[in-house]
Amino acid sequence: MKLIVLATFVCLAAAAPQILQDPVAITRDERVDNGDGTFSYVFAAENGIAAQASGVQGSQGQSNIEGFYSYPLSDGSGVIEVRYVADENGFRAESPFLPTPHPTPAHVIELLRIADEQRAAGITFE
Repeated sequence: MKLIVLATFVCLAAAAPQILQDPVAITRDERVDNGDGTFSYVFAAENGIAAQASGVQGSQGQSNIEGFYSYPLSDGSGVIEVRYVADENGFRAESPFLPTPHPTPAHVIELLRIADEQRAAGITFE
């Protein structure tokens, strides 16, 4: 019985409509990797998707990266571009299309206060 049910699902999955899209041509693809944590790349496709980044050695053995990526809005009204930095201070992205932070909710502030009290009392969870 289980085999029949499994075979039915396999047949249904195989018969599902497939969305075929035309291939997108890559118009630019340049990459440099120096093997020491420094690198750069530039990528662009004919559909408007693009990315560029470069990396340098960081102070803690990581690659610090600075770059951007962009893609067209689905309605054709413009392009979304996100610029970013990833380094010892974490990942930071900037774009007018990214949501802005909201004030920390009161319940989260209360939970942080409780956690601080527990740490001060020597209560830790590891």
